[in-house]
Amino acid sequence: MSETKTLGVGDVAPDFALKTIGLKEVSLRDHRGKTVVVLFYPLDWTPG
Repeated sequence: MSETKTLGVGDVAPDFALKTIGLKEVSLRDHRGKTVVVLFYPLDWTPG
């Protein structure tokens, strides 16, 4: 099981990969050296 770590402002994020809506896999490693903003948007039909 992997260990959970909270990141602070300015910390280097660990590499990870996510799938786009079109199911293309995108890795943080693909954007090394660029500014990256990760935004998690809750689904429109979820409460809250």
